[in-house]
Amino acid sequence: MASIVGSSDRFHEQAYPRDTLTAAQRRRIIMSSVIGTTVEWYDFLIYGTAAALVFNRLFFPSFDPTVGTIAAFGSYALGFIARPLGGIVFGHFGDRVGRKSMLSLTIILMGLGTFLIGCLPTYDQVGVWAPIMLIALRLIQGLGIGGEWGGAVLMVVESVDPRRRGFYGAVVQVGYSLGVIASIGAFALATTLPDDQFLSWGWRVPFLASALLVVVGLFIRLRLHETPAFKQVKQSNAVARLPVLEILSQHPRTFLTAVGLKVSEIAYVSIITVFSIAYVTGELGLARSVILNGILIAALIELFTIPFFGWLSDRYGRKPLFVFACLFSIVYAFPMFWLFETHNTAVIAVTVAIALSFGQGIMFGTGAAWMSELFEARLRYSGASLGFQVGAAISGGFTPIIAASLLAWSGATWPISLYLIAIALVTLTAAIYAPETAGKEID
Repeated sequence: MASIVGSSDRFHEQAYPRDTLTAAQRRRIIMSSVIGTTVEWYDFLIYGTAAALVFNRLFFPSFDPTVGTIAAFGSYALGFIARPLGGIVFGHFGDRVGRKSMLSLTIILMGLGTFLIGCLPTYDQVGVWAPIMLIALRLIQGLGIGGEWGGAVLMVVESVDPRRRGFYGAVVQVGYSLGVIASIGAFALATTLPDDQFLSWGWRVPFLASALLVVVGLFIRLRLHETPAFKQVKQSNAVARLPVLEILSQHPRTFLTAVGLKVSEIAYVSIITVFSIAYVTGELGLARSVILNGILIAALIELFTIPFFGWLSDRYGRKPLFVFACLFSIVYAFPMFWLFETHNTAVIAVTVAIALSFGQGIMFGTGAAWMSELFEARLRYSGASLGFQVGAAISGGFTPIIAASLLAWSGATWPISLYLIAIALVTLTAAIYAPETAGKEID
């Protein structure tokens, strides 16, 4: 990593004459982005795991079990709905004030929301106020992650050699896999407790532990330097007055393309890491450890596959990898559930690993650089964030609810598979019409 980052010094001296970043500072940016996104994704993802395992029983207990699960997934979806608002707010100031300061604010906001969820009283203790407070804190989480992703990715993408943007953008995305590992691992440990202890206090520990992670992430981020691209925007007095409005009014096609590039990947990962937990434990009657271990193994594999796909996109382009991933998502939509229904622990683990690596990993790793490259520097934080977060809100937030509702309506998984195929066709269309940007200089 050091040699590659160091080799980009000559490029930056030419492309960014006022750039004062050293190779060591660039390495610090990359490391801090990975660590920061790990903390943020951990905070955001433990909610999804808890929604599948305990929130339906502790915060929505007066409902029928199926309805309670749908209600819990509904509160999960609210975090996704808040993400575009976070992208708008933090993107606006990220394009006007800078990337670094927004990243410090997002990690504080996310950590506060997560920690307080671990302190909440349950429905049995305060009645309807319990789900109301849970939903409010979920909205805070959504605001935080909505501003986090764009800033963390841009800190890296705008600071490295353009020939390595795909790889290093994907390295930042590894924070997601690390967040999955940390969140699933925390709940896997918590679920080893007797059920009464897990429901009374064990589920709270993963949320409370977030406070320690946030302190570490914030300490590292406060030591960062601003990106060369944003410094040039400031020095040339090209700062956008209302970046979101400019994107929507002058670049609507680019914005819709970014949204389309996101929807299939987030649908797949929502099915695997959220809905499948409830499906495998509830409908198939298997132990929680079966699906949690499968997700954990898949996330470990993605630590290597996501950067690999980013590297491939630097060599062969973003578009071919996205097209392949969409075709895979279409082909795998039905077999995925058939393999779950084998009830075989090993088969389920392999099924999850394949789904995450090819249904999510390719697009997630490659998309970090591609979405950033679609927008010019003065609009990039807002454009990349809003495209990413609107796509996540439309598809990721509602997919678990839609899947649970389709299962309740039909008693089968085939409608869920058709839904995944339809979403993949949307992303395939966006990928075909999006411009290829690999290796090109971005202003």
